[in-house]
Amino acid sequence: MEITVSGKHIEITEPIRAYATEKANKLTKYFDQIRSVEVLADKSSNNHFEIEMIVHVGHHDPFIAHATGEDLYATIDQTQDKLERQLTDHKQKVKNHR
Repeated sequence: MEITVSGKHIEITEPIRAYATEKANKLTKYFDQIRSVEVLADKSSNNHFEIEMIVHVGHHDPFIAHATGEDLYATIDQTQDKLERQLTDHKQKVKNHR
């Protein structure tokens, strides 16, 4: 699985990259067909952080989650929680279809 962490108007330091990579790796336990994860961080002018995570999976459109907050790490956690729900719902849908 490929994980890409990039920033816009913010420098992605090694601790931020490690934290985002750790959170993205946890998504594999909710759905096993994840091909890649993109983490996009943006800092707006009023010191708010916007995080967008895009999860590319096989045989489905990408799952996308957004979150905005004042704490970068908490915002990463919020986006991960949203993606956990989306992936769990999709897995249940696929499982119940069969």
